[in-house]
Amino acid sequence: MSLKPTHNIVLKKPGLILVILFITSINYGQTTTYNQFWNEVQFNRTISEKWSAELNLGAVYSSTESSSNIFQQNIQRSARVWGHYYFSPRWKFSSFLAYNYNKDVPEIGQFKSPEVRFALQGIYYFHKTGYTLSTRMRMELRHMRNEEGDYDNVLRYRQQIKYIQPINSKVLREGVVYGVASDELFFKSGTKVTGLSFFDRNRLNIGAGYLFTDDIQVEITYANEYLPRDEGNQIMNAASLTVTFNNFFKNLNKKLHHKNETSNEN
Repeated sequence: MSLKPTHNIVLKKPGLILVILFITSINYGQTTTYNQFWNEVQFNRTISEKWSAELNLGAVYSSTESSSNIFQQNIQRSARVWGHYYFSPRWKFSSFLAYNYNKDVPEIGQFKSPEVRFALQGIYYFHKTGYTLSTRMRMELRHMRNEEGDYDNVLRYRQQIKYIQPINSKVLREGVVYGVASDELFFKSGTKVTGLSFFDRNRLNIGAGYLFTDDIQVEITYANEYLPRDEGNQIMNAASLTVTFNNFFKNLNKKLHHKNETSNEN
């Protein structure tokens, strides 16, 4: 590969800078930024060696164009029920059915848009000593109401890569702090309620978690989303809090049963 003379680069540099500034100013002018808070509580229950179930309860809060307050509006409440099948140490297959109550969601519009969502998912794990790398594939069918009151069906495909690094141990267990990072691409079919663009968004997550016990963990992350939209691009900056309980009701029942037995013995 040949290199061009230095003086040619110098002559073109002012023009190149002007072009870059022009493009940047256009993109900036068409982009709206929102600050959000996502929180979710997850309840996992082991059914057998191969199967488990999960319940997620979540809420999303957001700023608006007129207010930078991260808790200005509660824009979404959701409930999701999962079934997980552990095919092998490397493969996990899952499916969920969810209900989302969307209200004034910036990416959708300033109206109520209830949504029923069904998904099929597969996760492949690259197990390594000292860290875990995984890739997730998910296909979603979103049945959601548009501004006219009709329901649209939206197909969305999501591809994620995720990295987890325990900090004070080589494995995830009680008392371990870990770092987590992921990036996910979203692609969708075009509809009125979500826009006509094929590329839906890119979501970058980075943060940390802590395992209080083998069955209770907390994860705090920063999420950045870029959403290209017909009426103007959007950027979401979100603080995310996820609390996970494994076999919560089963463990609670055991503790209560043990407490009752101890009381009876006394």
